Amino acid sequence: MKAVRFTGKGGPEVVELAEVEAPRPARGEVLVRVRAAAMNRADLLQRRGLYPPPPGFREDIPGLELAGEVAELGPGVTGWKVGDRVMAIAAGEAQAELAVVHERMLLRVPEGMGLEEAGAVPEAGMTAHDALFTIGGLRPGAVVLIHATGSGVATAALQIARAAGATTIGTSRTADKLEKARALGLDHGLLVAKEEPRFADEVRRLTGKRGAAVILDFVGAPYAAENLASLAPGGRIVVIGTMAGPKATVDLGLLMRARGSITGTVLRPRPLEEKIAATQAFARDVLPLVASGRVKPVVDAVLPAARAREAHERMERNDSFGKLVLSF
Repeated sequence: MKAVRFTGKGGPEVVELAEVEAPRPARGEVLVRVRAAAMNRADLLQRRGLYPPPPGFREDIPGLELAGEVAELGPGVTGWKVGDRVMAIAAGEAQAELAVVHERMLLRVPEGMGLEEAGAVPEAGMTAHDALFTIGGLRPGAVVLIHATGSGVATAALQIARAAGATTIGTSRTADKLEKARALGLDHGLLVAKEEPRFADEVRRLTGKRGAAVILDFVGAPYAAENLASLAPGGRIVVIGTMAGPKATVDLGLLMRARGSITGTVLRPRPLEEKIAATQAFARDVLPLVASGRVKPVVDAVLPAARAREAHERMERNDSFGKLVLSF
């Protein structure tokens, strides 16, 4: 089969489409004929050797989510049949023509949704739902501050939060991305500077000085102080990414006075049962919204897998809005 492969650790120049050995499903697993697999920043980190996959997965084949059709059932699988349209998160190796997924990790693609769209749903949707509700404890009527509103997870979080009755505030360093986010229902967009970003005063003003109950941060260190200053009493900061750096100085006194919390999260290294639980929670709470069109995957571009190197270059430039999807 063909798969996106890294010839070594480094920049986009190490990305190629190559012939590799096809996997086989074990007991409780399903072999999926992958039609689409979205890119994630974890793929860039893995390419540089900074984010290796869990044991048992190849370091040279990236991919954390996929959509396609069931091609083969492993022993003991009864809930699926060959030809079913499915999507799923994966711990790795999703950017290939064939991929193995545990049967309880599969989601049924909604009727009428194309597989290229579906390939952009699982990782962003589950990460956003898990961060907002399981970790963030979001309640209807609360205020959510979502940074880097052009990212795939952020666009999913914005729509899911709005569907839950929350007020959304988004930040970006690009005015065009804020305009696109407003078209998705963003209530308030804040343009922030790359150097010395400031947004807490405006968050306080927009919320009547109360602050945001949940903050989703993909940026990291440069936003740490302003996040704390933006936090409502009892609020929660959920760190999903550290694009601008992981090491920050935190005013613990301010955190204590806010009775707040800071929690980091990633899906990939979690135990299988935890990922199954996240999948089932997403299927229960969000998949009906996807099926009805209230929550839509935001796809910036679909590129054939042979252009995976170009997709890496585009993601590194940070000029995309929503997901970049590779088709197989």
